[in-house]
Amino acid sequence: MTLVVSTAAAGPKATPAPTTPVVFPVLGPTTYTDDFGDPRPGGRHQGIDILAPKRALALAAEAGKVKFWTRSASAGCMLYLYGASGTTYYYIHLNNDLTKQDDNRGKCVAGTAYAKGLKNGAKVSAGQVIGYVGDSGDANGLHPHLHFEVHPGRGAAVDPYPTLQTATHLLFAVPRGTPFTLKLRGKITAVSEDAIRIKVRSVSAWPMAQKQPSISRTLLVLVPSTAIVQSVRKFGAPGASTDLMDATEGESVELWTSAAPATLKAERGDDLALSASLISVAGP
Repeated sequence: MTLVVSTAAAGPKATPAPTTPVVFPVLGPTTYTDDFGDPRPGGRHQGIDILAPKRALALAAEAGKVKFWTRSASAGCMLYLYGASGTTYYYIHLNNDLTKQDDNRGKCVAGTAYAKGLKNGAKVSAGQVIGYVGDSGDANGLHPHLHFEVHPGRGAAVDPYPTLQTATHLLFAVPRGTPFTLKLRGKITAVSEDAIRIKVRSVSAWPMAQKQPSISRTLLVLVPSTAIVQSVRKFGAPGASTDLMDATEGESVELWTSAAPATLKAERGDDLALSASLISVAGP
């Protein structure tokens, strides 16, 4: 699906991939397989193709410095992320379309290929939006995807699959400090007097209008005394006040978080990093 764009050859002497979990480089639903090393017209595949919707958000795998690269016919719009750990990540085939169609009328610039307002050489934080998934370069006309490479120690490419398998998937992505509210839907797995554990099936984030309609995450959310807890026949309908401790495992739940400034812990959904404002329980 992707021609080789790296001249570094993978092999047994390659530096091992980073073992510390990183942020998964695309927000939202994706599909990928371990196609590292597969035959390509120009040689062995040096990365993994992560299929995602056009203009899906590409995220910084770790904190570091970015460099735009626009001079490769095969890579199209490309970005290097020089991670603080010493690992370099390649983001290839970023978007070059101005519409939902495959028009190729855009340039490799911020707002089209790279995140709006991002500057070449800028320092970025882990999970920061740095680009948009597309089909530029020799991926033109194929399913939009991010060709993602991992180069530990700035050296040869290694298989990104283990890194992707252990990476943290963000619930949402905005500049740190930006106010946000989430709507979580799923099933209750446990409750206590001041917390609820939910098997989340979907998440919507405001005001950035980000939606992930099909996920599978278990989150532990703080429930302060000010939170409203109600039982409802269906979500969106008027409810009757109830006690959190009356909720049981397996019941369906819709939870709205309190408005708060974004942090990486909140974006990751770390335990108790999110606080509930309204909890609606609709039964099993």
